[in-house]
Amino acid sequence: MNDFPIADTYCSSPPRRGVSNFLKGNFERGGLRNFYENSVFVTGSVSSLQFTTDNSRFSYVCIMIIVKENDYHPALRFAAAFISYVFHPLFIPVYISWFLIYHNSFFPAFTGSDKLIMLLRFLVMYSIFPLVTVLLAKALGFIDTVFLKTSKDRIIPYVACGIYYFWMWYVLRNQDMPDEVVMLSLAIFLASSIGLIANSFYKISMHAISVGVMATFVLLLGFSTYMNFGPYISIALFIAGLVCTARLIHSDHSTKEIYMGLAVGAFSQLVAYWVV
Repeated sequence: MNDFPIADTYCSSPPRRGVSNFLKGNFERGGLRNFYENSVFVTGSVSSLQFTTDNSRFSYVCIMIIVKENDYHPALRFAAAFISYVFHPLFIPVYISWFLIYHNSFFPAFTGSDKLIMLLRFLVMYSIFPLVTVLLAKALGFIDTVFLKTSKDRIIPYVACGIYYFWMWYVLRNQDMPDEVVMLSLAIFLASSIGLIANSFYKISMHAISVGVMATFVLLLGFSTYMNFGPYISIALFIAGLVCTARLIHSDHSTKEIYMGLAVGAFSQLVAYWVV
């Protein structure tokens, strides 16, 4: 075995279903979480696990967490963290709305003040309200950290954001807004709802969900309009790849969780496109 530092050890009695199913369970303590039968992922590091069992009676199982330090250069980790903050899920809807609002083909009759008010509405509902919710949950002790490192910490933000996003979609749908705006707001609500359900099984990447919605939205705009959307599609796909790579470097997400997030975002946007 490699000489990696031992982060923690868990010992417990396995359920009747056997050791294999027991090892697939989730262990949470001190920020450590077991996602798969053969691996454990910790913030900023990739880990492996070793277990021993009493083969005669299966009276207990001990799981030893072995941590391997992140091998990425500090400058690369800093860049990944910077990208993760700039393209945070709280900001992606605002960036997209800014593009729609100030692209003359979508709101041609809006004055400058009308466009600013619309942008502020998106900022309040998609950024400020969710951020305040997370801060209040942390202050009240409902979550351990504002970085939402565990699936448990993500439940309240998912539920609260689902309410905000549903209300935004409902209001926009009834205000005779362009179909593109209604479609985007519905996709964001669907992505949040599916993310809440998936959160019970995997801690899928919220960043990947948001860029999945964004990239698919821009692709659909490009396919449904006669305007030249080639540069916008290229930028959207580049940002999606950049953000997902940054999350693999900076966060405790696995490749599977990144791909799942992208799939959830893309699927939500496709459903919204079909509905609207």
